Amino acid sequence: MKSSRLLSILLLLQTGGRMTAAQLAEELEVSVRTVYRDIESLHAAGVPLYGDAGHAGGYRLLAGYRTRLTGLSAGEAEALFLSGIPGPAAELGLGPALAAAQLKLRAALPAELRAQADRMRTRFHLDAPGWYARDDDVPYLPQVADAVWHSRMLDIRYRRWKEPTDVDRCLEPYGLVLKAGRWYVVAAARTGADADGDASAADAAPRTYRIDQILELAVRDEEFEPPAAFDLAGYWQHHQQDFHARLHQGEAVVRLSPRAAERLAGTAVSVTQEPEPDGWIRAVLPVESLDHAHREFLALGTDVEVLAPPELRARLAETVRALAARYGSTASGG
Repeated sequence: MKSSRLLSILLLLQTGGRMTAAQLAEELEVSVRTVYRDIESLHAAGVPLYGDAGHAGGYRLLAGYRTRLTGLSAGEAEALFLSGIPGPAAELGLGPALAAAQLKLRAALPAELRAQADRMRTRFHLDAPGWYARDDDVPYLPQVADAVWHSRMLDIRYRRWKEPTDVDRCLEPYGLVLKAGRWYVVAAARTGADADGDASAADAAPRTYRIDQILELAVRDEEFEPPAAFDLAGYWQHHQQDFHARLHQGEAVVRLSPRAAERLAGTAVSVTQEPEPDGWIRAVLPVESLDHAHREFLALGTDVEVLAPPELRARLAETVRALAARYGSTASGG
Protein backbone atom coordinates (compact mmCIF):
# COMPACT_ATOMS: atom_id res chain seq x y z
CA MET A 1 0.00 0.00 0.00
CA LYS A 2 2.78 2.40 0.92
CA SER A 3 4.81 1.62 -2.21
CA SER A 4 1.76 2.36 -4.35
CA ARG A 5 1.29 5.66 -2.53
CA LEU A 6 4.94 6.64 -3.01
CA LEU A 7 4.63 6.01 -6.73
CA SER A 8 1.43 8.08 -6.77
CA ILE A 9 3.29 11.01 -5.18
CA LEU A 10 5.99 10.81 -7.85
CA LEU A 11 3.44 10.70 -10.66
CA LEU A 12 1.45 13.59 -9.19
CA LEU A 13 4.55 15.76 -8.93
CA GLN A 14 5.74 14.64 -12.36
CA THR A 15 2.46 15.58 -14.04
CA GLY A 16 1.22 18.41 -11.83
CA GLY A 17 4.42 20.22 -10.94
CA ARG A 18 4.80 21.84 -7.53
CA MET A 19 2.29 20.63 -4.91
CA THR A 20 1.95 21.30 -1.19
CA ALA A 21 1.70 18.56 1.42
CA ALA A 22 -1.96 19.49 1.93
CA GLN A 23 -2.69 19.12 -1.79
CA LEU A 24 -0.95 15.75 -1.93
CA ALA A 25 -2.85 14.59 1.16
CA GLU A 26 -6.16 15.58 -0.43
CA GLU A 27 -5.35 13.76 -3.69
CA LEU A 28 -4.22 10.59 -1.88
CA GLU A 29 -6.92 10.77 0.83
CA VAL A 30 -4.40 10.51 3.66
CA SER A 31 -3.24 12.82 6.44
CA VAL A 32 -0.63 15.54 5.96
CA ARG A 33 1.50 13.73 8.54
CA THR A 34 1.46 10.62 6.31
CA VAL A 35 2.62 12.72 3.34
CA TYR A 36 5.55 14.05 5.39
CA ARG A 37 6.60 10.48 6.25
CA ASP A 38 6.30 9.44 2.59
CA ILE A 39 8.42 12.40 1.48
CA GLU A 40 11.12 11.33 3.96
CA SER A 41 11.01 7.80 2.51
CA LEU A 42 11.46 9.17 -1.01
CA HIS A 43 14.40 11.28 0.14
CA ALA A 44 15.99 8.21 1.74
CA ALA A 45 15.56 6.32 -1.56
CA GLY A 46 17.53 9.01 -3.39
CA VAL A 47 14.63 10.61 -5.29
CA PRO A 48 15.59 14.22 -6.20
CA LEU A 49 12.63 15.78 -4.40
CA TYR A 50 12.80 19.30 -3.00
CA GLY A 51 10.58 21.33 -0.70
CA ASP A 52 10.20 25.11 -0.82
CA ALA A 53 8.88 27.04 2.15
CA GLY A 54 6.60 30.04 2.06
CA HIS A 55 3.17 30.91 0.68
CA ALA A 56 4.04 29.76 -2.87
CA GLY A 57 6.06 26.77 -1.64
CA GLY A 58 5.55 23.05 -1.99
CA TYR A 59 7.31 19.94 -3.14
CA ARG A 60 8.75 19.49 -6.61
CA LEU A 61 10.98 17.10 -8.51
CA LEU A 62 14.34 18.07 -9.93
CA ALA A 63 13.84 19.33 -13.49
CA GLY A 64 14.15 16.52 -16.01
CA TYR A 65 13.54 13.72 -13.51
CA ARG A 66 11.07 11.12 -14.85
CA THR A 67 9.90 7.98 -13.12
CA ARG A 68 9.54 4.78 -15.13
CA LEU A 69 6.37 2.68 -15.23
CA THR A 70 7.91 -0.17 -13.25
CA GLY A 71 5.57 0.67 -10.34
CA LEU A 72 2.50 -0.53 -12.23
CA SER A 73 0.75 -3.56 -10.82
CA ALA A 74 -0.33 -6.38 -13.12
CA GLY A 75 -3.97 -5.31 -12.83
CA GLU A 76 -3.13 -1.68 -13.61
CA ALA A 77 -1.17 -2.62 -16.71
CA GLU A 78 -3.99 -4.87 -17.94
CA ALA A 79 -6.57 -2.13 -17.30
CA LEU A 80 -4.56 0.42 -19.29
CA PHE A 81 -4.49 -1.81 -22.35
CA LEU A 82 -8.15 -2.74 -21.94
CA SER A 83 -9.11 0.96 -21.76
CA GLY A 84 -7.93 1.64 -25.31
CA ILE A 85 -11.04 1.63 -27.51
CA PRO A 86 -9.88 1.68 -31.16
CA GLY A 87 -13.29 2.41 -32.72
CA PRO A 88 -14.05 5.71 -30.95
CA ALA A 89 -10.39 6.74 -31.11
CA ALA A 90 -10.43 6.26 -34.88
CA GLU A 91 -13.66 8.26 -35.18
CA LEU A 92 -11.95 11.13 -33.38
CA GLY A 93 -8.93 10.86 -35.69
CA LEU A 94 -6.78 9.49 -32.86
CA GLY A 95 -6.36 5.91 -34.09
CA PRO A 96 -2.63 6.25 -34.95
CA ALA A 97 -1.99 8.17 -31.71
CA LEU A 98 -3.66 5.45 -29.64
CA ALA A 99 -1.62 2.74 -31.37
CA ALA A 100 1.61 4.70 -30.81
CA ALA A 101 0.77 5.34 -27.15
CA GLN A 102 0.06 1.67 -26.53
CA LEU A 103 3.32 0.72 -28.24
CA LYS A 104 5.30 3.11 -26.01
CA LEU A 105 3.49 1.90 -22.90
CA ARG A 106 4.19 -1.72 -23.82
CA ALA A 107 7.87 -0.97 -24.36
CA ALA A 108 8.13 0.71 -20.95
CA LEU A 109 6.63 -2.24 -19.06
CA PRO A 110 8.75 -4.93 -17.43
CA ALA A 111 8.72 -8.25 -19.30
CA GLU A 112 6.30 -10.02 -16.93
CA LEU A 113 3.74 -7.18 -17.05
CA ARG A 114 4.14 -6.89 -20.82
CA ALA A 115 3.17 -10.56 -21.19
CA GLN A 116 0.10 -10.14 -19.00
CA ALA A 117 -0.99 -7.00 -20.87
CA ASP A 118 -0.60 -8.81 -24.20
CA ARG A 119 -2.70 -11.69 -22.91
CA MET A 120 -5.41 -9.25 -21.78
CA ARG A 121 -5.49 -7.64 -25.23
CA THR A 122 -5.81 -11.02 -27.01
CA ARG A 123 -8.58 -12.34 -24.74
CA PHE A 124 -10.86 -9.33 -24.24
CA HIS A 125 -12.50 -7.12 -26.85
CA LEU A 126 -14.91 -4.26 -26.11
CA ASP A 127 -17.72 -3.65 -28.62
CA ALA A 128 -20.04 -1.14 -26.96
CA PRO A 129 -22.98 -0.73 -29.40
CA GLY A 130 -25.93 -3.13 -29.28
CA TRP A 131 -26.52 -5.84 -31.88
CA TYR A 132 -29.38 -4.06 -33.60
CA ALA A 133 -28.00 -0.53 -33.43
CA ARG A 134 -26.94 0.77 -36.81
CA ASP A 135 -23.62 2.56 -37.13
CA ASP A 136 -24.24 6.30 -36.95
CA ASP A 137 -22.79 8.47 -39.67
CA VAL A 138 -20.88 11.18 -37.80
CA PRO A 139 -18.95 13.11 -40.47
CA TYR A 140 -18.75 16.22 -38.29
CA LEU A 141 -17.32 14.47 -35.21
CA PRO A 142 -13.68 15.58 -35.78
CA GLN A 143 -14.75 19.23 -36.21
CA VAL A 144 -16.94 19.11 -33.11
CA ALA A 145 -14.14 17.49 -31.09
CA ASP A 146 -11.68 20.15 -32.26
CA ALA A 147 -14.14 22.91 -31.33
CA VAL A 148 -14.60 21.38 -27.87
CA TRP A 149 -10.86 21.16 -27.35
CA HIS A 150 -10.14 24.73 -28.51
CA SER A 151 -13.33 26.31 -27.09
CA ARG A 152 -14.58 27.50 -30.49
CA MET A 153 -18.16 28.48 -31.30
CA LEU A 154 -20.14 26.31 -33.71
CA ASP A 155 -22.89 27.22 -36.18
CA ILE A 156 -24.97 24.15 -36.95
CA ARG A 157 -28.15 23.09 -38.69
CA TYR A 158 -29.67 20.43 -36.46
CA ARG A 159 -32.46 17.90 -36.95
CA ARG A 160 -34.61 17.26 -33.89
CA TRP A 161 -37.68 15.09 -33.32
CA LYS A 162 -40.36 17.81 -33.05
CA GLU A 163 -41.54 20.58 -35.36
CA PRO A 164 -39.83 22.50 -36.76
CA THR A 165 -37.47 19.59 -37.22
CA ASP A 166 -34.54 21.43 -38.86
CA VAL A 167 -33.26 24.36 -36.79
CA ASP A 168 -30.18 26.59 -36.75
CA ARG A 169 -28.13 26.90 -33.59
CA CYS A 170 -25.02 28.75 -32.47
CA LEU A 171 -23.38 26.59 -29.82
CA GLU A 172 -20.75 26.76 -27.13
CA PRO A 173 -19.58 23.09 -27.10
CA TYR A 174 -18.49 22.11 -23.58
CA GLY A 175 -17.76 18.41 -23.97
CA LEU A 176 -18.21 15.12 -25.85
CA VAL A 177 -19.90 11.98 -24.54
CA LEU A 178 -19.89 8.51 -26.09
CA LYS A 179 -22.93 6.53 -24.92
CA ALA A 180 -23.65 3.01 -26.25
CA GLY A 181 -21.78 3.70 -29.47
CA ARG A 182 -23.47 7.07 -30.09
CA TRP A 183 -21.70 10.43 -29.86
CA TYR A 184 -23.24 13.45 -28.14
CA VAL A 185 -22.02 17.01 -27.63
CA VAL A 186 -23.06 18.91 -24.53
CA ALA A 187 -23.39 22.57 -25.48
CA ALA A 188 -25.15 25.82 -24.67
CA ALA A 189 -27.09 27.64 -27.39
CA ARG A 190 -26.41 31.32 -28.09
CA THR A 191 -28.04 34.20 -30.01
CA GLY A 192 -31.11 34.51 -27.84
CA ALA A 193 -32.71 31.10 -28.42
CA ASP A 194 -32.42 27.88 -26.50
CA ALA A 195 -32.29 24.39 -27.96
CA ASP A 196 -36.10 24.20 -28.25
CA GLY A 197 -36.38 27.42 -30.18
CA ASP A 198 -37.85 29.33 -27.25
CA ALA A 199 -36.74 32.93 -26.88
CA SER A 200 -34.45 33.69 -23.97
CA ALA A 201 -32.79 36.85 -22.78
CA ALA A 202 -29.48 35.17 -22.06
CA ASP A 203 -27.48 32.17 -23.18
CA ALA A 204 -29.32 28.89 -22.63
CA ALA A 205 -28.36 26.23 -20.11
CA PRO A 206 -26.34 23.29 -21.50
CA ARG A 207 -28.26 20.69 -23.49
CA THR A 208 -27.40 17.43 -25.22
CA TYR A 209 -27.16 17.17 -29.02
CA ARG A 210 -26.69 14.00 -31.07
CA ILE A 211 -23.78 14.56 -33.41
CA ASP A 212 -25.22 12.28 -36.09
CA GLN A 213 -28.20 14.69 -36.30
CA ILE A 214 -26.00 17.66 -37.30
CA LEU A 215 -26.83 18.39 -40.95
CA GLU A 216 -24.43 21.30 -41.54
CA LEU A 217 -21.61 22.73 -39.47
CA ALA A 218 -19.26 25.71 -39.52
CA VAL A 219 -16.59 26.46 -36.91
CA ARG A 220 -16.30 30.11 -35.93
CA ASP A 221 -13.04 31.88 -35.16
CA GLU A 222 -14.77 33.20 -32.05
CA GLU A 223 -13.73 31.55 -28.82
CA PHE A 224 -15.73 31.21 -25.61
CA GLU A 225 -14.90 30.61 -21.97
CA PRO A 226 -16.56 27.46 -20.57
CA PRO A 227 -18.24 28.05 -17.20
CA ALA A 228 -15.78 27.37 -14.42
CA ALA A 229 -18.39 25.43 -12.46
CA PHE A 230 -19.41 23.16 -15.35
CA ASP A 231 -18.66 19.48 -14.69
CA LEU A 232 -19.22 17.23 -17.71
CA ALA A 233 -19.44 13.97 -15.74
CA GLY A 234 -21.82 15.53 -13.22
CA TYR A 235 -23.99 17.01 -15.98
CA TRP A 236 -24.22 13.67 -17.79
CA GLN A 237 -25.15 11.79 -14.62
CA HIS A 238 -27.96 14.26 -13.95
CA HIS A 239 -29.04 14.08 -17.61
CA GLN A 240 -29.26 10.29 -17.41
CA GLN A 241 -31.27 10.40 -14.20
CA ASP A 242 -33.66 12.96 -15.68
CA PHE A 243 -34.02 10.91 -18.87
CA HIS A 244 -34.96 7.76 -16.98
CA ALA A 245 -37.37 9.71 -14.74
CA ARG A 246 -39.19 11.00 -17.84
CA LEU A 247 -39.01 7.73 -19.75
CA HIS A 248 -41.85 5.89 -17.99
CA GLN A 249 -44.59 8.37 -17.18
CA GLY A 250 -47.57 6.01 -16.99
CA GLU A 251 -48.70 2.48 -16.26
CA ALA A 252 -50.68 -0.22 -18.01
CA VAL A 253 -52.59 -3.07 -16.36
CA VAL A 254 -52.26 -6.24 -18.47
CA ARG A 255 -52.72 -9.99 -18.42
CA LEU A 256 -49.65 -11.92 -19.61
CA SER A 257 -49.34 -15.51 -20.74
CA PRO A 258 -46.54 -17.50 -19.05
CA ARG A 259 -44.48 -17.14 -22.23
CA ALA A 260 -44.85 -13.33 -22.27
CA ALA A 261 -44.08 -13.10 -18.56
CA GLU A 262 -40.91 -15.10 -19.13
CA ARG A 263 -39.89 -12.76 -21.98
CA LEU A 264 -40.39 -9.68 -19.81
CA ALA A 265 -38.50 -11.27 -16.93
CA GLY A 266 -35.35 -11.10 -19.04
CA THR A 267 -35.64 -7.34 -19.52
CA ALA A 268 -35.01 -4.31 -17.34
CA VAL A 269 -38.79 -3.70 -16.99
CA SER A 270 -40.01 -3.86 -13.42
CA VAL A 271 -43.15 -6.02 -13.35
CA THR A 272 -45.61 -6.12 -10.46
CA GLN A 273 -47.11 -9.60 -10.85
CA GLU A 274 -50.25 -11.33 -9.53
CA PRO A 275 -50.86 -14.96 -10.64
CA GLU A 276 -54.35 -15.91 -11.89
CA PRO A 277 -56.05 -19.36 -11.84
CA ASP A 278 -55.60 -19.98 -15.58
CA GLY A 279 -51.82 -19.63 -15.33
CA TRP A 280 -51.74 -16.11 -16.75
CA ILE A 281 -50.34 -13.23 -14.74
CA ARG A 282 -51.95 -9.87 -14.03
CA ALA A 283 -49.22 -7.26 -14.10
CA VAL A 284 -48.70 -3.51 -13.88
CA LEU A 285 -46.13 -2.33 -16.43
CA PRO A 286 -44.52 1.11 -16.77
CA VAL A 287 -45.16 2.71 -20.17
CA GLU A 288 -43.46 5.62 -21.86
CA SER A 289 -46.45 6.75 -23.94
CA LEU A 290 -49.59 5.34 -25.57
CA ASP A 291 -47.83 5.17 -28.95
CA HIS A 292 -44.86 3.30 -27.53
CA ALA A 293 -47.04 0.93 -25.48
CA HIS A 294 -49.23 0.26 -28.54
CA ARG A 295 -46.19 -0.88 -30.54
CA GLU A 296 -44.70 -2.95 -27.73
CA PHE A 297 -47.89 -4.81 -26.85
CA LEU A 298 -48.66 -5.55 -30.49
CA ALA A 299 -45.28 -7.31 -30.64
CA LEU A 300 -46.50 -9.72 -27.92
CA GLY A 301 -49.47 -10.73 -30.06
CA THR A 302 -51.96 -13.04 -28.37
CA ASP A 303 -49.75 -13.43 -25.29
CA VAL A 304 -51.01 -10.17 -23.76
CA GLU A 305 -54.38 -8.62 -22.95
CA VAL A 306 -54.42 -4.94 -22.02
CA LEU A 307 -57.00 -4.14 -19.32
CA ALA A 308 -56.16 -0.48 -18.73
CA PRO A 309 -55.93 2.33 -19.60
CA PRO A 310 -59.14 2.19 -21.69
CA GLU A 311 -57.71 4.31 -24.53
CA LEU A 312 -54.80 1.91 -25.01
CA ARG A 313 -57.12 -1.12 -25.01
CA ALA A 314 -59.36 0.61 -27.56
CA ARG A 315 -56.43 1.43 -29.86
CA LEU A 316 -55.20 -2.15 -29.76
CA ALA A 317 -58.70 -3.48 -30.47
CA GLU A 318 -59.03 -1.12 -33.44
CA THR A 319 -55.68 -2.29 -34.82
CA VAL A 320 -56.61 -5.96 -34.39
CA ARG A 321 -59.94 -5.41 -36.19
CA ALA A 322 -58.12 -3.69 -39.08
CA LEU A 323 -55.63 -6.54 -39.33
CA ALA A 324 -58.43 -9.14 -39.26
CA ALA A 325 -60.27 -7.31 -42.02
CA ARG A 326 -57.17 -7.05 -44.16
CA TYR A 327 -56.10 -10.66 -43.84
CA GLY A 328 -59.71 -11.90 -43.98
CA SER A 329 -60.22 -10.20 -47.34
CA THR A 330 -56.95 -11.69 -48.62
CA ALA A 331 -58.00 -15.19 -47.61
CA SER A 332 -61.42 -14.88 -49.26
CA GLY A 333 -59.85 -13.48 -52.42
CA GLY A 334 -57.53 -16.48 -52.70
